[in-house]
Amino acid sequence: MTPLAVIVPAFDEAASIGATLGALAAQTDTDFTLVVVDNGSTDGTAAVVRDFAAPFPIEVITEPERGAGTAADTGFRYAIAHGATLLARTDADCRPAPDWVATARRHLTGGTDLACGRSVPRRDEHPSFAERHVFPAVVRLAALYGRYRSAHRAAGYRTPYVLVHGHNLALTADLYRRCGGTAREPLEAGSEDVTLLNRARRHTDRIIRAEDMVVEASLRRLRAWGARRTLLWYWDRRWRPPTSSEVHVR
Repeated sequence: MTPLAVIVPAFDEAASIGATLGALAAQTDTDFTLVVVDNGSTDGTAAVVRDFAAPFPIEVITEPERGAGTAADTGFRYAIAHGATLLARTDADCRPAPDWVATARRHLTGGTDLACGRSVPRRDEHPSFAERHVFPAVVRLAALYGRYRSAHRAAGYRTPYVLVHGHNLALTADLYRRCGGTAREPLEAGSEDVTLLNRARRHTDRIIRAEDMVVEASLRRLRAWGARRTLLWYWDRRWRPPTSSEVHVR
């Protein structure tokens, strides 16, 4: 395995993961191994990935226990066990910018332990003005609130809280091992990206908000749930869908 691995958890993403694979194949830096973690898909997601002609090695592994954090942890640990020293994560409904891998590598080899990238709406989903500007602004305001929450300022944190997206982050394997990694829990139980960030903040002060590390994220959850419910979902799961299956918006 190459020293840099890109981890992509995937659950029933046969219809959307092709765009993610295409965006990764179009990277200016393709010297990485892609690890796709099939999280119990029933729609042939793994077959789509295996059939994709990529300019980099692809490993497809299985994690039957449902949960984005659980699948991500399985992928991270698989990559580390097979020699990866640098790790990046995106999701199977996202499109990383062409320089995403190169930017992640630059940050991690330049002294950063954890880089939290910027999320923008997917252009091919034709976002409205509100989806392109208003909702992201509200998310940033919520992150500013998060920076000053007492829970995020507890004793032991070595660096301030920053806005983090599970579908756009990169970190060293060394930090991942030291901090305990991503929470292995169902998606509705909590925000695994925030948990990872806060675990990392107890072990290093070399954490940055990387505005130049950009991923286009799907709007499907926002459109299915509406702005208010989506914000409450990300705010400590203060709103949850009535059933567990509805958490996985398709």
